[in-house]
Amino acid sequence: QVQLVESGGGLVQAGGSLRLSCAASGGTFRNYYMGWFQQAPGKEREFVAAISGSGRITSYADSVKGRFTISRDNAKNTVYLQMNSLKHEDTAVYYCAAEGRVLGLGRSSADEYDYWGQGTQVTVSS
Repeated sequence: QVQLVESGGGLVQAGGSLRLSCAASGGTFRNYYMGWFQQAPGKEREFVAAISGSGRITSYADSVKGRFTISRDNAKNTVYLQMNSLKHEDTAVYYCAAEGRVLGLGRSSADEYDYWGQGTQVTVSS
């Protein structure tokens, strides 16, 4: 069983930056593909970014390409999401997720991930 704890959310002005962290415990972190998702009020949980166990492969939603960067430190069992040039529409609860079993649904699908953190709120004021 993997436990995930996000941190780093907060209130920031449009154009600003935040770095989210997700600390993992209870599993062999380097074996897990990791993802970040966002969920705004009244909306479905949406894919933001994903990263392979080694960190060599990354993918992003079109809406965040060029602004957000996902990375991981396997020695610290932590995955990060660096968010730059934040926009009001980035306001959401951000969740990190770990893929336990490979279901073949695609790393942008929330259903592909077995383990989820509790989320951290990001609010971008316009």
